[in-house]
Amino acid sequence: MPDEGPLPFRDAAFDLVLSRHPVVTPWAEVARVLRPGGTYLSQQIGAGTNRELTDFMIGPQPVSQTRSTESARRDAEAAGLEVLRLEPVALRVAFFDVGAVVHFLRKVLWTVPGFTVEGYRERLKAMHEHIEAHGEFACTSTRFLVEARRP
Repeated sequence: MPDEGPLPFRDAAFDLVLSRHPVVTPWAEVARVLRPGGTYLSQQIGAGTNRELTDFMIGPQPVSQTRSTESARRDAEAAGLEVLRLEPVALRVAFFDVGAVVHFLRKVLWTVPGFTVEGYRERLKAMHEHIEAHGEFACTSTRFLVEARRP
């Protein structure tokens, strides 16, 4: 789905709208394109996901609640949707070598904004030492499932 603007579909076009890891959920647009009785089903990134990794690399950061289950419920209901299920989960993520950390940070850009190996050489060295001493670096990935219906 686009981050802004209307979805390129007519009103009440779908019985089902699926979304996985949206950057932004355009709740009003989802409600508009769903038929009455239609369902929105999405796996979303939760608030503070992989926070331990972010904090290790750049220091403690505030956790935004824009990706919380409470925000999802509030925004879905404000768009006229009925929230049927909202299931958070915390998943353990473990890195066993610093190369895996580098690969992850290059793919999941928002974890450490502006990450480069050169720019974070000292923190990567500290990460390597942590993994050598403890066998891994663990953090928590947060996700939630949301199922909403247009009445």
